[in-house]
Amino acid sequence: MSFLAVTGLCKTFRDKKNTVEAVKDLSFSVEEGEMVGLLGPNGAGKTTTIKCILGLVRPDSGQITVGGVDCRRYPNLALRDMAAVLEGARNTYWRLTAWENIAYFAGIHGLSEKKGKDYFEYLVDVLRLREKKNTEVRNLSSGFKQKVAVACALAKRTPLVFLDEPTLGLDVESSYELREALRKLQTEERRTIIVSSHDMHVVQDICQRAIIVSHGRIVADEAIPQLLSLFATRQYKIAVADGSGRRVGQSGTQEAVTSAFPQASFKQVGDALEVTVSLADPGDIYCLVEILRERGAVVDAITREEVDLEKAFLEIVRRENATCGA
Repeated sequence: MSFLAVTGLCKTFRDKKNTVEAVKDLSFSVEEGEMVGLLGPNGAGKTTTIKCILGLVRPDSGQITVGGVDCRRYPNLALRDMAAVLEGARNTYWRLTAWENIAYFAGIHGLSEKKGKDYFEYLVDVLRLREKKNTEVRNLSSGFKQKVAVACALAKRTPLVFLDEPTLGLDVESSYELREALRKLQTEERRTIIVSSHDMHVVQDICQRAIIVSHGRIVADEAIPQLLSLFATRQYKIAVADGSGRRVGQSGTQEAVTSAFPQASFKQVGDALEVTVSLADPGDIYCLVEILRERGAVVDAITREEVDLEKAFLEIVRRENATCGA
């Protein structure tokens, strides 16, 4: 049995004028110790899904289990195994210090400061909070406030943790440190962590799998390497110059390339020409280079475009929007 299982989840919001189907028959599962990215454009239904699991929103239908416990029938029992940092929520008490917040929120889950002290110290070091340990949260920068909120969620030592935009407000160095800390915790403690973020680089860096939600439905659920392989392309960008000193565009180069590769695009940069083309056969690169050579063009650089999670995500959402007529 999966540690987290969501089956047939549905949630519709209604007011006097509008009806919005936020989640439509959504099902997925997460195994113990997995770190999974939950992705989707604004309004896709991912935050509603998380809040339904946490018991903050009552779903219309569907089943949710955490560690074998039915979250709808036994919400208090299920909550013992969950912690969360939600974007836009006030997750800490601003008049308490970073340390006092950590101790307080752990205490709510039954972990006293005396018993948890060593682990709290560990979190303070891993999240680089040592110098701010005794500073009131209201006096911290937005990045440090975010790290304190993450520390409070992790301090409870629950087996399931939801992190909504965990790197929000962090600079590059702090974001990297947090990612390293999450990887370490997930590896050493077998935490099950679900990360919801608009920063695709974060998800690609720390998660083994990505679940993509659009229009309230799951449109992709794949291990990240497999997801990227679905959108791998042989798109090349070639910078060329004209050996005779003329503008490349005046030498018939564009016409010759377009004749052989109709999907090619061009960008004139000064006297140089930038050619972007997708090749069905990797051997076609030699044909393209030969066409350029015959026109007297000098190849300055050839680069291959690498697909990343952000590009895959945008393509999946674009296809889904086209299907839904959005």
